[in-house]
Amino acid sequence: MPSIKTTALALAATAMATGLATAGVASAQTPSKPAAPRAAAVPPGYQIVALANANVPNFQRRVVVCPGSKHVLGGGGEARGNGAILVGSFPTDDGRGWIALGRQIGYNDVGISVYAICAD
Repeated sequence: MPSIKTTALALAATAMATGLATAGVASAQTPSKPAAPRAAAVPPGYQIVALANANVPNFQRRVVVCPGSKHVLGGGGEARGNGAILVGSFPTDDGRGWIALGRQIGYNDVGISVYAICAD
């Protein structure tokens, strides 16, 4: 009958061997560098439509509409002038264009540009 000491040594040796074998398998299965991200596909009919900057009364909405049967995917606006603030930038209710409006502190008008990202 083996002694407790011999049994403990045998178990320790088995555990070490198992640990080394597992570490070898784990390192062999470690993946290499992740693949580079793929570029996103451009939607069919993609087009950016712009309404050039023009001075309008404070808080007057300027609207740019997507051409043909295209729908808006996103958009934006820009307020230009000393103390100009873009107050709103949002899609039209029908989803076919973009609205922007602003104000200019100390003046009655503000320069507003509007942009729409459109697609089929």
